[in-house]
Amino acid sequence: MAPDSLASTTPPTLSTTADAASASPGSLGVPGGTPQLSRTLKPRHLSMIAIAGVIGAGLFVGSGAAIKEAGPGILVAYAAAGFVVILVMRMLGEMAAASPETGSFSAYADRALGRWAGFSIGWLYAWFWIIVLGIEATAGAAIVHRWVPGVDQWVWALVLMVLLTLTNVASVKSFGEFEFWFASIKVAAIVVFLLLGVVAILGLMPGVPAPGLSNLTGQGGFFPNGSGAVLGGVLVVVFSFFGAEIATIAAGESENPVDAVRKAVRSTVWRILIFYIGSIAVVVTVLPWDAASVTKSPYVAAIELYGIPGAGTIMDIIVLTSVLSCLNSGLYTASRMLFSLAVRGDAPKAWTHISKRGVPRSAVLASTVVGFLTVGLNYLAPDTVFLFLVNTSGAIALFVWLVIAVSQLILRRRLSPEQTRALSLKMWLFPYLTWFAIASILALLVGMLVIEKTRESLLLSVLLAAVLVTVGVLRYRKRPLPVA
Repeated sequence: MAPDSLASTTPPTLSTTADAASASPGSLGVPGGTPQLSRTLKPRHLSMIAIAGVIGAGLFVGSGAAIKEAGPGILVAYAAAGFVVILVMRMLGEMAAASPETGSFSAYADRALGRWAGFSIGWLYAWFWIIVLGIEATAGAAIVHRWVPGVDQWVWALVLMVLLTLTNVASVKSFGEFEFWFASIKVAAIVVFLLLGVVAILGLMPGVPAPGLSNLTGQGGFFPNGSGAVLGGVLVVVFSFFGAEIATIAAGESENPVDAVRKAVRSTVWRILIFYIGSIAVVVTVLPWDAASVTKSPYVAAIELYGIPGAGTIMDIIVLTSVLSCLNSGLYTASRMLFSLAVRGDAPKAWTHISKRGVPRSAVLASTVVGFLTVGLNYLAPDTVFLFLVNTSGAIALFVWLVIAVSQLILRRRLSPEQTRALSLKMWLFPYLTWFAIASILALLVGMLVIEKTRESLLLSVLLAAVLVTVGVLRYRKRPLPVA
């Protein structure tokens, strides 16, 4: 555990576990002090990862389906989903600031619920990001293939996977640098988009009449498909926020993990307000929500409205950047979770091997191998095997958030009043908002069950989770809970 963390004030339930024991001030180590993760991520790396960690291709492309679902009322859906994410990040931040660890919520679940819980949610989370590698590599390859059609799409998918694997294997600093510039491009693109949107809304853009409120209240009103469609829209948009927790995982390899966690968590509110709600508000204000161009690609439609030439190419570049960012961070996150699981004895011991540069190369390569397999399946059997694998990860985001909320509820209640006061970051209105978050996540799971198009994904995710929980319970039924 980092020397500047709350080791002296937190009880055994919030102290570090095996993956942080015996760590030197500049590393995260394991018992015996042999494997040590390098703490070379700079504050600017963590800041940009925190700012743009939840901005993916889903915002630029997938938001069109959400707008079609609920019309301008999708703003309510984004606000509701964003509020839940803010609460979850605050709870995770409380635990991570007290005990920054590579295993993050998986390690906290170990202490709060038992080893079976940390085992199960850790493997589910790693599985989610490994599946994402196949999805994003294919999406990125499709964009590059449009530019260079002479090269087969699967070749580009392979090139992208190899490129980002080399980045992650080289050093954690190279991962941070790539993610910093990827995130910077995304942030710059959205800021420019917002500024142009404000200019257009105010009627200051030549050739673009001020829209007023016509697009918000016309075409059927603010809720053209009824309030029920907004609830369905929440299920569409909520998963685009998944990934905000990456900053707390990466914080374990930063120079000052506690400070990095606090900054990442506190920036979540304005990130969601500006980048998500703000940019979607611009789209539904300047364009009719039911326009075909909005459904296809809302941001391209808005850029074309501004009269900017090459809107499609510009958006392709931005989406490709988002895809590469997701590949980069997904491979990093999956490997760190596999490393943490291996350190705790829940994955092959070989994955604890650390290179001289402080990178868990074995864990990175293990994630990459499965990632390559998913890419291959996406080309060989896209509508059968690959679709089945994707559906098994459909509800994992909600499972992770639920585990975070329950873990925080349990661990916080174990603290004495003195220990609670010593926390550098606290959940608001505990335990009321914690219970509200739990109830909201459960409601979203029920919604996935009720809505036909998400039911299969939920059931397959539950099946996978049930298998892992069963294995975890059988594995640890006779073993005691970890102690400090």
